[in-house]
Order: sequence, then C-alpha cells, then structure tokens
Amino acid sequence: MKIALTGTPGTGKTAAAGELEKMGYRVLHVHDLVETFTIGYDEKRESNIIDEDALARYVQEIDDPQLIIEGHVSHLLGCDAAIVLRCHPEELQKRLKNKHWKEEKIRENVEAEALDIILERALEHHEKVWEIDTTGKRETEVAEEIAGIIETMPPPHYGEIDWSEWLMEHAG
Repeated sequence: MKIALTGTPGTGKTAAAGELEKMGYRVLHVHDLVETFTIGYDEKRESNIIDEDALARYVQEIDDPQLIIEGHVSHLLGCDAAIVLRCHPEELQKRLKNKHWKEEKIRENVEAEALDIILERALEHHEKVWEIDTTGKRETEVAEEIAGIIETMPPPHYGEIDWSEWLMEHAG
C-alpha cells in the first residue's frame, strides 16, 4: 500500500517522515525527485514546476508492499490513501518564518492551510484520508500517530480541524 504523507509546507511532513524512517518504515521523499521531474520554474512562487503525471507514473511503478510518499503533492501521485498533516496558521507562519521564507510565500501557504486546500485536494483523489493536527506536537508524536494509522487502518478521519475562525479574523 502506498500512503501519501501530505500537507501544506511547514506542517511537519519531512520531520515526521524522518522519525518514521527511524521506526523502520520505507519513505520516498518527493523533494529527492524534484530535479528528475522538473519541467520549469515558477518565478513568482520561487518553486519548481513538476511534471506530476510523470512523477505519478514513477511512483505507481514502485513495487513495495508498504511505502510512504512524503511531500506536499504526494496526494496527487496515485497513492492508495492519504494522511494530511495540518497546523494552526499562527504556528505555521512561525515555522515558515524560521525557514526564512518571503512574506508573500508565507501568506500564500498560511491561507492555503486555513482554507483546507490540501485536505480538499486529497479528498478529491482518495477515499481513505486521515488528518493529524501537528500544532504543538513533537515529530515523534506525529510519527507515532501516523504509524498508528498505517498499522490499524481505522476508518477515514477528517473534517474536525477547522481554522475558519482564524481565517475570519485575518481575512483581507
């Protein structure tokens, strides 16, 4: 089973994936494949443009009984299920500032998180979707929650994380 570990940049995907690797899980990091599948560069967003179809074909050809695909586009790559990491917009803003991102890029990603963009896209592509709030949690805690989902495959669980109040206070 291929499981997408996705979420807005800064929600903790890479850190949690590192902990999952320490626990013995096999993880494919999308950022390690960026060069191979880059077809252009978006100057405004300062990010690579990826050939998602080619990347999805690559992922689908991997024969592995259990593989975690980590990256904020992983839910678009033909995985069997998706785990969406979420983070309160205020904490996400701090995390992205600590990465020295530009204000415009921070604002765009914080708004995307507040609007549930990644969750909505994951739901468009998957029947099995879980979301985890990483706000205030250590990487090990998040990894343990992810491992629990992978090992037990509980019924899909999403829709309880709601940043709309924050969005209404900061809209404009």
